[in-house]
Amino acid sequence: MRTSPTRVTGRKLISAAAVSAALVAAATTSVAFAQEPAAPATAPEAAAQAVAAPAERLIVGYKAGAAEARSNQAADADAVAKGKEAGESLDFQRRLGTGAALVDLGERLSKADVADVIAEYQADPQVAYVVPDRLNKPQADPNDTEYSKQWDLFETTAGMRVPGAWTTATGTGVTVAVIDTGYVTHSDLAANIVAGYDFISDTAVSVDGNGRDSNPADPGDWYATDECGTGTGSSNSSWHGTHVAGTIAAATNNNKGVAGIAYNAKISPLRVLGKCGGYDSDIIDAITWASGGTVSGVPANANVAKVINMSLGGSGACTSATQTAITNAVNRGTTVVVAAGNSNANAANYSPASCANVISVAALSRTGAKASYSNYGSTVDIAAPGGQTSTGTANGILSTLNSGTQGPSTESYAYYQGTSMAAPHIAGLAALMKSANSSLTPAQIESAIKTNSRALPGACSGGCGAGLADATKTVQAVSGTTSGTTFSSTTAVSIPDNSSAVESSIAVSGRTGNAPSALQVGVDITHTYRGDLVITLVAPDGTTYPLKASSTSDSADNVNTTYTVDASSEVANGTWKLRVQDVASADTGTINSWKLTF
Repeated sequence: MRTSPTRVTGRKLISAAAVSAALVAAATTSVAFAQEPAAPATAPEAAAQAVAAPAERLIVGYKAGAAEARSNQAADADAVAKGKEAGESLDFQRRLGTGAALVDLGERLSKADVADVIAEYQADPQVAYVVPDRLNKPQADPNDTEYSKQWDLFETTAGMRVPGAWTTATGTGVTVAVIDTGYVTHSDLAANIVAGYDFISDTAVSVDGNGRDSNPADPGDWYATDECGTGTGSSNSSWHGTHVAGTIAAATNNNKGVAGIAYNAKISPLRVLGKCGGYDSDIIDAITWASGGTVSGVPANANVAKVINMSLGGSGACTSATQTAITNAVNRGTTVVVAAGNSNANAANYSPASCANVISVAALSRTGAKASYSNYGSTVDIAAPGGQTSTGTANGILSTLNSGTQGPSTESYAYYQGTSMAAPHIAGLAALMKSANSSLTPAQIESAIKTNSRALPGACSGGCGAGLADATKTVQAVSGTTSGTTFSSTTAVSIPDNSSAVESSIAVSGRTGNAPSALQVGVDITHTYRGDLVITLVAPDGTTYPLKASSTSDSADNVNTTYTVDASSEVANGTWKLRVQDVASADTGTINSWKLTF
């Protein structure tokens, strides 16, 4: 939910996005930078600059009159000679379609060694060019004009590492229901909007002059001074649902505006919040209908959602009525993501943040610490960027909006802050995961998000769940797209209760060079309270790579997932170990098996 003052009202409402007084919405600015041209490099410098990373092959272009341009034997002899000069073993591999020679460097060389070989070729007047045979990867960074301001997606400190996930999934085939204020037309979202519904039954709340209907358009949720209770003041329209929807699935690579996390997913806007908030009863029906359930008087849903986002909430523990709707939705296969709340208090005292079977999301600032307003506690499952505009407007979350203060006006973009902004980051991630692997259950989605999260960059007093969600690592772990050689251990190892760490070993052989930057570590552990477990990968040289930290809020059973580790600095061959320690009492387990996929 977006940060807002507490409402006092005589009606039982979910106090949510309608209050916007505490929010800062600012116009975005663009800055152009001039760059001084670099001086030409000398020949030795050019050889070094040509190598951005260790290389395995070179592409050598010879001048037309050179024997090496026509004869493979001559090219091979030249490679051997130049290798000898550089102190390396070179080997001609094949002729490219352009006539250039592909030369193998043998063992994986350092950047300096490759530069020495390149310098030998550059010194030969018969060589037209020599360049490393670079490894190319899909380029997923979008061309949206405001993308550079979306720190929450890509910044190293507290960004959710979304771009790396786009090489695997973009949300195709998944519908996300945004249960919120509805949707105001925006050209950066329109392509991904599918039919939704207006579930507001009370005309005093609906503002649009009628009750439930098939039009989820947001007419504005503004209110006059004390209209929502004594001392509540007044507020302009928030267009909250449109901001949330943009974070999840704004159109991307359209040379316009912002990028959505699951930009090929569809958004079904369900309107439950109007003037002063929204009733539990309307929200319960929206949850039911979104997940494919039947609601009396409402036509069947043709766009059943596999993910629901609820950036809303109110004080009080989760009721049986709300819990029943959520449980039924999850049983139908729909993942339910909710905001933890904005009261800087224990989320256990707020709903739906305290409901079971939801993914409850706390908000982090741009530094990776808990945002000052965010709720916390053992019911929080995960943290995601939510922004902190008190440290600067641009430290909020930028998304789609409207400039109207009451009714709709022109489309716009604005920075908001709140757990309302954090939750759609996780809803978008869930959509990416479901797109990558359609068989995932809500429980598996929640488990994978927690298991593949990373430690918070900053502090969170009171608990912010398993950590900061990591989109790249999580999507890779569930995608099932890993390939290469697999080494495994199926020897069972008992994990004693609250005791010293145990280890299981895998001997890797027959590999050349270093391990990959995306080494896949598959883990199958039986345990009756996985929050007790600390799991670490140990490289052959003893370097440790943390896979999972202990967590008092992670009470589920077992660990059955795949972690992604950047092990590119490690020699592949040798004995790798999985180290597991139970750090709390009352539960035991077993390492059933684990594997490394190179």
